[in-house]
Order: sequence, then structure tokens, then C-alpha cells
Amino acid sequence: MLQSMAKKPSKGHQKIEITKILKKNHLQFTFSKRRSGLFKKASELCTLYGVNVTIIVFSPGGKVFSFGHPDIETIIDRFLTCNPLPKQNGLHLIEAQRNASVQELNMQLTQILNQLEFEKKKGEVLSQMRRENQNQCQWEAPINELSLLELDQLKVSMEELKKAVVRQGDKLLMEVANPSPF
Repeated sequence: MLQSMAKKPSKGHQKIEITKILKKNHLQFTFSKRRSGLFKKASELCTLYGVNVTIIVFSPGGKVFSFGHPDIETIIDRFLTCNPLPKQNGLHLIEAQRNASVQELNMQLTQILNQLEFEKKKGEVLSQMRRENQNQCQWEAPINELSLLELDQLKVSMEELKKAVVRQGDKLLMEVANPSPF
């Protein structure tokens, strides 16, 4: 009994070999997930430590994605000129307010990215359910693509549907002909 209750030892975090993904659709999907994770981590760095971060990423399709705090241009200019951000004594309060606003926006971005990921997964599940459901509904498939067995099943289903429609029609006619007093 103790053996059945014992947990199997997990493999824990294992180092995986990093290699280029060869399938184009896997590459795009993985890039999209990793990009959102990268931007989420950058947002967390800004929120937790108050650092300035800029990330520029080119997708496998050549599309540009970027993230920057406080903004991309300021940090790139600072990097290219090797100058620290200028501090002006009278603007500390404004900068603190702006940083607080940016932190709030970063938190909202993180929440929205999480919600987007959830909705994508939900969409994938719904797509899978739709594909499975289409396999069960022969009347949605073109008739010339159905097998003989599927055609027979469709015929039986259609006959049952016709009977149900006739019964419902008769029921409605009876109700119209003999209206109830209440």
C-alpha cells in the first residue's frame, strides 16, 4: 500500500538542447509565445526595479516588435550617445508620477498578455471541438465526399428528422384547431 502512495520521482528542470526550429508553423508559434514572455519579463524588470529597458525583436517573417520603458527612443538615444538620462531638480515629482503610471500600464500589459494567452488556448480548444463536431455532422460535409455508410446514416437521420417535423407540425395544427381556454 505504501508503494502505491509513493510519488514517482520527477525529472525536475532539465536542460534542453537549444536548436533552430525547422518547421515554419512551429517556429512562428514558438516565437510568438517566447516574445510575449520576453516582453512580460522586461515589464516585470521595469516594475520591480525601476530600470529602463528597450527590446527590439524581428520575427521570422520580418515583422518588428518592440518594448520600451520609459520609451524606446529615449533609451536608444542614451545608448548611442553613452549619456545618462538628464535629471532636472524640478521634474522629479513629474518623473515619479510618470514612472508610477508606466508601472501601472506595465502591470495592465502583463494582465492583458496573460488574458490573451488564455483566450488563444481557449480558441484552440474550441477549434479542436469544432473539428471533432464536424466529423459527427455529416450534413455539413459535401455529399460527394461521404462514404456509403455515412450516406446510409445520413438517410436514416434525415428520415427521423422528417418524422419529427411532421409530428411537430401536426401538434401545432391541433393546437390551432383546438385552442385551450387558458
